Amino acid sequence: MAQLPVVTVIGLGAMGHAFAANLLKNGFTVRGWNRSPSRGEDLVNTGLVLCNTAQQAAEGADVVLSVLTDGDTTHNVLEPVFSAMKPGAVLCQMGTIGVAATEKLIYQLARVRPDVVFVDAPVSGTKAPAENAQILVMASGDRSKAQAAEQVFAAIGKQQQWLGEAGASSRMKLVVNSWLIGMMQSLADTMSLAKQLGFSTDDLWQVLEGGPLAAPYAKGKLNMIASGDYTPQMQLSLALKDARLALQAAPGVAMPGLENIASLWQQAVDAGYGGQDLAAVYAFLQKTHA
Repeated sequence: MAQLPVVTVIGLGAMGHAFAANLLKNGFTVRGWNRSPSRGEDLVNTGLVLCNTAQQAAEGADVVLSVLTDGDTTHNVLEPVFSAMKPGAVLCQMGTIGVAATEKLIYQLARVRPDVVFVDAPVSGTKAPAENAQILVMASGDRSKAQAAEQVFAAIGKQQQWLGEAGASSRMKLVVNSWLIGMMQSLADTMSLAKQLGFSTDDLWQVLEGGPLAAPYAKGKLNMIASGDYTPQMQLSLALKDARLALQAAPGVAMPGLENIASLWQQAVDAGYGGQDLAAVYAFLQKTHA
């Protein structure tokens, strides 16, 4: 049986923590680093090796997963890591950092470490699917040199889809998240109308269930709205970041709906809803229009 690659997870937030936990469950040797040192301490007893620096974590790893919040953070953390990576290692950038930041990262890595394989690999799925290894990994890059990364993706997700040259996945991630963001706002508007006309979340779902409009994602968000519990699967502030990244990526494309949503969600973030799930935009609307 082939030996499993040694994996480093840089960034142990909601997604990175889930990746590390699933890799440990599948027998991988996992090293980790996070800007807040306490993140990941709960996984030490199951085998996670927590390191003091990102460079230290990357040393000797066959696959390095970068799961950081945004482009600036990713660049600042990874630039010192490049020199620490072993020859022929695979670097998988798995955060949603946008088109420009991804292209810059590809260029910088090729310039200083052409031997390192870069895989652009954001995911479709939020906290709960990640914890249950049910995400889709959207990968792009030289697949022929990324077998070790494919082993990792198989352990943390249910499916991987390869989209071509590195950078394609970050573009597709913005497309997918634009759809998700639009659906969430539409759901919030729809539920506001339903409430005004005397219907509950259950009433709405009973009509949708079994038909072509019954998206499981919508059911989960309706449950949040019904309970008023907006424990984040995806923070509203991060969804707003992704909306702005999508708008920046295609400045010549008319997307008035997304522009309006970004403006509205900025108001919700300013009002203190940014750390809650993006479904909290419904609560914001109810409060501001009461």
